[in-house]
Order: sequence, then structure tokens, then C-alpha cells
Amino acid sequence: MTELSISRAGPADLDALALLFDAYRQFYGQATDVPRARDWLRSRLRVGESVVLVAKRGADAVGFVQLYPMFSSVRTARTWILNDLFVDPAARRGGVARALLEAAAAFAREDGAAGLSLETGRDNAAARALYRAAGWHEDETQWYSLSFSKQHH
Repeated sequence: MTELSISRAGPADLDALALLFDAYRQFYGQATDVPRARDWLRSRLRVGESVVLVAKRGADAVGFVQLYPMFSSVRTARTWILNDLFVDPAARRGGVARALLEAAAAFAREDGAAGLSLETGRDNAAARALYRAAGWHEDETQWYSLSFSKQHH
């Protein structure tokens, strides 16, 4: 099996990442729209609104993690939110997700962040097991959300 490499995504990764990001969005019930996925990623990366780490086996992108910066007023420090994690179905069960989690943690530590957080559904047993096995801790924090619908043309 070809060795797995993980690096920070750049412009050359955009086309392959757009396909993975589109598949990720479809997993969450969105219609396929590769141009929209590509534009979203390009915009985030261009202005530094997110950091994307891409996992590759050889030249093939097989997964990614997208991190968004946040700040903790109480800790007076930067934190990161691990917002998106996706592994191509054909590459699953091969350690890609775990390697992406470890790379995200290493990135946040090297950045001097106070921590890294993520959310997943309580019914996502596979993801929760992965996170626990990788050393993440679940808490009982109650999250509230307010959604605004927006029409896209």
C-alpha cells in the first residue's frame, strides 16, 4: 500500500479537494455541486479563513480535514474548530481519519493554540468511537444553534 502523506492544502490541491468536499456535503444531504464546493474552498483558503490538511496516497487525495480559527476570551488564546473531516469511502478503515486527526492536533499545537474542538451528532457512533480512540474527550456541554435560511441562485 502506498504511504500516506498529509500536508497543508494549496492551490494545486483545489480540484481534488473540491471532489472530496462535494462528497462530504452530499453525505450531509446536500445536492452535488462541485463548482460550488471548489469556490467555497478557494475563498476560504485565499483569505486565510480556514486551514485544510489533505491526506494523499501517492498522488491521490483520499481525505481532508478543515479547521477554522476561533478565539477564547476566557483563555485569551486562539483555538481551532475541526469543522470538516472526510475520507473517501474507498480509503476508509485504513487509518486515514486517525492520521488526519493527529495532523490537525499537531497543527493546532504548533500554532500555539489553547485547544481544538469539534462537534458530531450523538448518533454518529463510528465517529465518536474514532474520536475517543484518538484521545478526544466528550463533554455534556449544551450547544444551541440559530439557523438562517438563505436562497442560493
